[in-house]
Amino acid sequence: MIGVIDTDGPRAEWSFPAELGAVRAARHSVGDALRGWRLDAEVRDVAMLLVSELVTNSLRYASGPIGVRLTRLPGDGEGPSQDGAGAAPARPALLVEVSDPLPDPPLARAAGPEDETGRGLQLVACSARRWGTRKGRTGKTVWFELPLPG
Repeated sequence: MIGVIDTDGPRAEWSFPAELGAVRAARHSVGDALRGWRLDAEVRDVAMLLVSELVTNSLRYASGPIGVRLTRLPGDGEGPSQDGAGAAPARPALLVEVSDPLPDPPLARAAGPEDETGRGLQLVACSARRWGTRKGRTGKTVWFELPLPG
């Protein structure tokens, strides 16, 4: 059963059981939330694809619940200016986090042309503005940012 943790304001968060339907449920939940926030179809599609990849990785290797969190980040004035001389408003972004109880960080690998797996982190790295992993108290989180228009 999906646990909706929060869907108010600029944040949405869910917990999915480590079961076969988790990838589809996460993709639909993310798509519905981003549609509700009236984000571009392109941003929505990329976010849904990358969430599918990361939830698939979690489902493949972890045995506990999979958390998905979306946060709209406003432009905050903390980004570097074009010439590097001072601060300029950072562009707004969508932060997406996928967590699971496995503490080991994911390992990117080079998938061959005939391989059916091994491209998830490559897709994240190519599509996201920034991405990374961090350890938690009981597992890890893989996160990425997508720039938002405006």
